[in-house]
Amino acid sequence: MTADMMNLQALLEKSSDTDLLREMIAFAAQRLMDLEVESMTGAGHGVRSADRLNYRNGYRDRDWETRAGTVELRIPKLRKSSYFPGFLEPRRMAEKALTAVIQEAYVQGVSTRSVDDLVKAMGMSGISKSQVSRLCGEIDGKIKAFLERPIEGDWPYVWLDATYVKARRDGRIVSVAVIIAVGVNGDGRREVLGMSIGASEAETFWTDFLRTLTRRGLRGVKLVISDAHEGLKAAITKVLNATWQRCRIHFMRNVLAHAGKQGRGVVSAFIGTAFAQPDADAAHKQWRQVADQLRPKVKKLADFMDDAENDVLAYMDFPPAHRTKLHSTNPIERVNGEIKRRTDVVGIFPNDEAIIRLVGAILLEQNDEWAVQRGRYMTLESVATVSDNPIVLLSAVPA
Repeated sequence: MTADMMNLQALLEKSSDTDLLREMIAFAAQRLMDLEVESMTGAGHGVRSADRLNYRNGYRDRDWETRAGTVELRIPKLRKSSYFPGFLEPRRMAEKALTAVIQEAYVQGVSTRSVDDLVKAMGMSGISKSQVSRLCGEIDGKIKAFLERPIEGDWPYVWLDATYVKARRDGRIVSVAVIIAVGVNGDGRREVLGMSIGASEAETFWTDFLRTLTRRGLRGVKLVISDAHEGLKAAITKVLNATWQRCRIHFMRNVLAHAGKQGRGVVSAFIGTAFAQPDADAAHKQWRQVADQLRPKVKKLADFMDDAENDVLAYMDFPPAHRTKLHSTNPIERVNGEIKRRTDVVGIFPNDEAIIRLVGAILLEQNDEWAVQRGRYMTLESVATVSDNPIVLLSAVPA
């Protein structure tokens, strides 16, 4: 350990600022490999031991591409078996997808200066079409299987939303709608149900998407939460025949536009009293009282509230334990935020396949994270009250 510290100190003293990070990565990686090989052989390098299990057999050189640049590694070889350092395992799927998208844009000649800078920052050089094809093929099969998997069980709650990215189509740069569905099943677990891309959020597009979900097995939907897009509303009614919850946050943004800058705080507080009520009847009663109080001074705002009452308060007819998660599209907005963060790095996608590849990989990772969470998004007992197949709770058997 003392020798390692002296080597590191010497490295810090002699390295320039530009090379320091890369040299430190190389030093740490080499030390990590030595420790891993030591555990596999049962003895340190050059140490005689009766407990030795294996022997070293030289090194093989390998370049490791990092965001700090190319790091030259000397990977130890073993006589009786093979060794491969764990930190060189393939990247996470979304990172692979991001790399593939950038590489594809680069190879097809549609890269911008920002993409070129990103390619250099990730330490990539000498990109070939065969490398792109191999990497894309590895990812696409997994994404396709995930997005087309059967949907099993009941799904009482579904959130729908869309975000937009830019892509090249027929030589032009256009905005493409990426629509996503997230649901909670009868076990109280959250999953990504599907995604699709299209030119716009037209009713036909949403209808086709929802029908695809039902063909895969989506059923038992009681409440759909989304913004007030007319095409989406019509598709929900036509395909799912479920109650629609208008996102409360989107509604408040719209209604406050009618209040003026001076009155926004007061109007927001007034309407908020309806959301604080303990049940649906009280919430509707308070909503109408607030609308009537505002009507003499701001008739347009009151009329807006009249039209939106049932849609904004739909979530109040569901279990109190669920209401904080049902009144808005926040659960899916967080997913969209991660999608925007990752897609903004790309800027302009070279084609639709690249969009599906990257966004699908992000959704797959998110779905995996939800799957391994210990706690349910909603408790099993509370979800049973809105499920078509409620759980049967057995009473304790006396000893």
